[in-house]
Amino acid sequence: MAGSETPTAKGSDSEKSPQARTSSESINYFAEFGILVLRLGVSILMIHNGLEKLQNPDGFSEFVIGQYLDFLPGDPLLWTYTAALTEIICPIGIALGFATRLCALGLLSTMTFAIAFHLFDTGLQGFPFAVVENHSYAFELSGIYATTFFYFICAGPGKFSLAARNRAKADSVRTKLIKEINKVKI
Repeated sequence: MAGSETPTAKGSDSEKSPQARTSSESINYFAEFGILVLRLGVSILMIHNGLEKLQNPDGFSEFVIGQYLDFLPGDPLLWTYTAALTEIICPIGIALGFATRLCALGLLSTMTFAIAFHLFDTGLQGFPFAVVENHSYAFELSGIYATTFFYFICAGPGKFSLAARNRAKADSVRTKLIKEINKVKI
């Protein structure tokens, strides 16, 4: 609709191209390093869960999926291998910062089932104020993982990642292409 657009001041951020905005932004290296450490740490720790499932897939299928998650359709062994592979492959993507949101979504789904398992097994255990025997709720670690993966779904991998590197390369190519197109006289 004519006249309904909001005017922008010359040189304002909304008038600049994405490339110009990115190059003029300052990077908080300390925060980006923190995100990198979080990505690497949670990934290294998560891979252990997947490897553990592969050591005894029949036991996990029978005693976890068969007993507590029996509402899942199909063979429990299929769900065990799906969870194990998700917990091995997706952390690699998160650690590298490649397909981070998709990998985090896969891991959030496995952690949702892990939380369900623990709640079916032990209940809330007096959450949030009870002091439990082992000093942590059975679902606590799964909940921390789930929260971390939710963060990566929302925020992405940060600047120190393959995704940011690929984005920078794509922006560079796009800028060169636009300059070449602008040179052409019609």
